Amino acid sequence: MSTLVIESQYFGVIDWYKMLFAFSDVKIEQCDNYQKMSFRNRCVVAGAGGPVSLSVPLENGRDQQRMMKDTRISYAGRWQAEHRRTLESCYSRSPFYEYYRDDVERLIDRRDIFLLDKNIAIFQWLQKALNLPANWTMTDTYLKSYPPEVLDKRDAIVPKNYQHGFSSMRYTQVFEDRIGFQPNLSILDLLFCTGSAAQKLLSGSS
Repeated sequence: MSTLVIESQYFGVIDWYKMLFAFSDVKIEQCDNYQKMSFRNRCVVAGAGGPVSLSVPLENGRDQQRMMKDTRISYAGRWQAEHRRTLESCYSRSPFYEYYRDDVERLIDRRDIFLLDKNIAIFQWLQKALNLPANWTMTDTYLKSYPPEVLDKRDAIVPKNYQHGFSSMRYTQVFEDRIGFQPNLSILDLLFCTGSAAQKLLSGSS
């Protein structure tokens, strides 16, 4: 199989990016309905007391029945400032936080109308930061299932299972001495903690 179909994620989990290194062709789903309890509008980082979830609020709430490409971000609250403060608190002592901070804050502060646009902007930045080799496109129609030569991993990794049976990748985390190693967090955890070595860890190269 050379083609992967996957949903977009907000600063996606490590294994989401790990999968991208295994495929030459990637299709990002944009034509399905928005799915609540997914990583489309949230990410998980490591705080001093354990995993911390950050969510992007949506217009009409999370129970809306809109296509993903039509799902709009709400700017009624100060969630962007909250995300910046949380990342500062969690990662200010990490080796590469200052190196990536300005770009990450710029992506958070973008006033994207649609959630998909924000996720794709994040993905494109990480594509360069990680030197992702895959060619990618957006789906142009929704298919419930795909032929055997296409691996469908849409919503295979969700908040209720993201730390069970997934990444065994190990690296030094900021609060590992307090809360133990936390697997498969947001890609930001890997970047802030390992910098350019993230590419080798994700690709499995030595």
